Amino acid sequence: MTMDRRGFLKLAGFIGLAAGTACARRVAGPGSRYTTVDGAEDAKRWAMVIDMRRFNTAEDYQRVIDACHKAHNVPHIDNVRHEVKWIWTDTFEHTFPDQTHTRLPEALTERPFLLLCNQCDNPPCTRVCPTDATYRLADGIVAQDYHRCIGCRFCMAGCPYGARSFNWVDPRPHVDHVNPEFPTRNIGVVEKCNFCVDRLERGLPVRCAAASGGGIVVGDLNDPDSEVSRLLARHYTLTRKPQLGARPNVFYIVDEDVVRGEEEHVG
Repeated sequence: MTMDRRGFLKLAGFIGLAAGTACARRVAGPGSRYTTVDGAEDAKRWAMVIDMRRFNTAEDYQRVIDACHKAHNVPHIDNVRHEVKWIWTDTFEHTFPDQTHTRLPEALTERPFLLLCNQCDNPPCTRVCPTDATYRLADGIVAQDYHRCIGCRFCMAGCPYGARSFNWVDPRPHVDHVNPEFPTRNIGVVEKCNFCVDRLERGLPVRCAAASGGGIVVGDLNDPDSEVSRLLARHYTLTRKPQLGARPNVFYIVDEDVVRGEEEHVG
């Protein structure tokens, strides 16, 4: 097959237009309320506040983890090298490595913290993905397209929070009870917390927030009257590794009410 110069230029222009259109849709995100890049100016900016005053027993944490993992068909794999997690707990030292010093109270430093994808304003994971399998929606949620993922794991290397898991083995045999309302994944793809974007678009509460008994609040950071904004205005909060410039949108309430004394440590 031969092609003259005019035909080649027409084909190149068509490909460029199609690529540009796809890029614009990808910024806004498939299934989003917003269809153009410009629409992001009026979009909600979803954020989460984790109120550590509400987490005082191991059951408080586990209830939240189970609600998320069961709803999203997250496999339970005993081999720690192959584990997949959307939300989990870790130590204060690993959660806030830039906040540690020798005089912090033990009631704070010995407390577990819930970790998940931080839905960053400037997510490094999206910049390193070669297939655009991870991208930021107009409302701030960092999404993952399992069908576009080629398993290169560049996004895992780019994420400074360890919020992504890779399916080294087929995850489906490790899901005890499959939720038919959410897709299962394949071997060789990356997955992570999706901020329950499918529920937010239907006006439903985020799974972990609904199970937290008020310990997790999700709302619009652009709305000064939202509960998220009111909590941030009233309390001292921390975000993870702010010096890296990713601008995470998961905030932790850590004020004087958290530091209660040795007798109230989480077991």
